[in-house]
Amino acid sequence: MSRLTSIAGLVLVLVAGGAVAQDAPSSFDELLAAVRSDAAARSAENTEREQRFLDSRNEQQTMLDEVRADLAAENARSDQLKQQFDSNELSLGELTETLRVRVGNMGELFGVVRQVAGDTKGVIDTSLVSAQLPGRSTQADELAQSRGLPSIQELTDLYVLLLEEMAESGKVARFDAEVISAEGLAGQAEVVRVGVFNVISGDEFLQYVPESTSLQALARQPAGRFRSLAEGLSAATSGVVPMALDPSRGAILGLLIQAPSLVERIQQGGIVGYVIIVLGLLGVLVALERMLSLWRASRGIHAQLRSSRADTGNALGRILSVYDINRSVDNETLERKLDEAILREAPLLERWQGWIKVLAAVAPLLGLLGTVVGMIRTFQAITLFGTGDPKLMAGGISQALVTTVLGLCVAIPLVLLHSLVASRSKTLVEILEEQSAGIIARHSDKPAGDA
Repeated sequence: MSRLTSIAGLVLVLVAGGAVAQDAPSSFDELLAAVRSDAAARSAENTEREQRFLDSRNEQQTMLDEVRADLAAENARSDQLKQQFDSNELSLGELTETLRVRVGNMGELFGVVRQVAGDTKGVIDTSLVSAQLPGRSTQADELAQSRGLPSIQELTDLYVLLLEEMAESGKVARFDAEVISAEGLAGQAEVVRVGVFNVISGDEFLQYVPESTSLQALARQPAGRFRSLAEGLSAATSGVVPMALDPSRGAILGLLIQAPSLVERIQQGGIVGYVIIVLGLLGVLVALERMLSLWRASRGIHAQLRSSRADTGNALGRILSVYDINRSVDNETLERKLDEAILREAPLLERWQGWIKVLAAVAPLLGLLGTVVGMIRTFQAITLFGTGDPKLMAGGISQALVTTVLGLCVAIPLVLLHSLVASRSKTLVEILEEQSAGIIARHSDKPAGDA
């Protein structure tokens, strides 16, 4: 009871304290009513708070469930994405390897295309077709300088360019173009292009200069037989005509016109070469004169053989005239008279033969002299300039070889001519000796009174 009294007093005090702030109860009933009212208010407030707490807890639980559901879904999605990522990693590795192989093939293809484009540009720039169709190498040049993969259009253009060059290489085209003469004068002229091998204007062969994209006449034209073929082709309007082609696209023609002519070869022999030629001409003239004289003497001797009357216009007639003058002498005297007559005629028939023989022997010796002189020049050039440039030694070597050739070319004909002349003169002398011996034999057979 005492405890209850104490609690009631405490509640009274609390209520009194709260009532002091408001309206203090004046009795225990009011106090009880106030306590009850306050307790009910507090209970309602607590209930409301508990309800709000429960609602909040339920809401949090719902959110937690939703978050857990989302987490589970995301975990499942994460597992699915991880599997997909692993699968993509495998596919990416395979695709990367395929890309590497294909890029390597494309890179090799691009390198080949660039190389072919560069080679094509070089061929097009130096082709004779470019003299008729200039500016064709631009596409090939751009493709050769490109740093990216070529497009289908660029490859097609390169293909068409190659086909065009092949097609034009088999055509004979006639067109007007500016031609620079050997003297450096420019003018319009009609030119004929024979494939990619030759280009001509009239009877002149032309060359294409890629640097200036112009046609120029060769400084030296080839031999006349080639120029006549070119002239025939230029004048032709239809049909098939012969023509000399240069399959090396100008290289053989360039070497052909650089080859020295016969006069230039002779000039390479120098003074020794000129001396050999002069001696050779002198020997040929002497041999021709001897052959002509022996032919005349042979005609006279054979005419005398057919005649019974002595003619002093030929060697045999002069010998017979000696016999006619000395018919009354004895055989020994007649023989000496005839021998003397033959000795007078023989030098006339054998005249200048020794000179021909000497010239035939001297010519190769002069050729050997020219060879020695040429080798001396060669060694002097080696001493001064070394062996770095063969052109410096070409002059001496040319002289050495040309003089040797000239010496042999002079000696061989002169030896043959000397043999012919000596054989012919010997034959005529033998005829004179034979006739002389016959005269002596007939004179010996005559009786002493007839003599």
